[in-house]
Amino acid sequence: MEFSFVQMISQAGLLSKIVLGLLLCMSIGSWALMISKFFSLGAAYSKAESGTMRFDSSQNLREAVQSLGADPSSPLYHIAHQGVQEFNRSKELGNTSDVVVDNVRRALRQGVASELAKLQNSLSVLATVSNTAPFIGLFGTVWGIMHSFHSIGLLKSASLATVAPGISEALIATAIGLGVAIPATVGFNLFTGKLSQIDTLLVNFAGFFLNRVQRELNAHRPVQKTGATEL
Repeated sequence: MEFSFVQMISQAGLLSKIVLGLLLCMSIGSWALMISKFFSLGAAYSKAESGTMRFDSSQNLREAVQSLGADPSSPLYHIAHQGVQEFNRSKELGNTSDVVVDNVRRALRQGVASELAKLQNSLSVLATVSNTAPFIGLFGTVWGIMHSFHSIGLLKSASLATVAPGISEALIATAIGLGVAIPATVGFNLFTGKLSQIDTLLVNFAGFFLNRVQRELNAHRPVQKTGATEL
């Protein structure tokens, strides 16, 4: 007797159906998350790359910061905002140039870490799905095989025709578990690589911002003139 895929699932036990339903929910959730992350990380990378180029090509710090104000959704906007706030606060307190630079550096570092944390949000879900889905599927398979052997004992027959349907139904859980885990693993690895590229862009931007601050401070620093030394 030939069994179709739908028939095997419909004839599975209650626990096996619960396992398959859980795997289905995990698959839908992971695919929805991967699609969302694909667009959000792609947009973040594009905005960070173009924003860094605009910032670096600006004439001064004020113009460079204003070039980022048109797009508040860019990860560079929030990093620059924290850097500008700390720069203004340190200047108002009358701190020396070295103190101002150190404070701005810490603010930029915190801004970069904050933006990366936002972009990494929910990636742990993909890691969880990729690690647990095969074991959940294996649990459903083991339970189905136990049920098949129990049926063999009741029927007092160990023929292949008696065992095969139950075992084939049980193995579906493992196959579906792998089908859920593999895309989640690939997506997690791809997004981790993309985040590494975005991290590099954000760190480079923080370096450009700090260089702008140093040039701004040096431009307003009074020049000290030294007299000639008599021999």
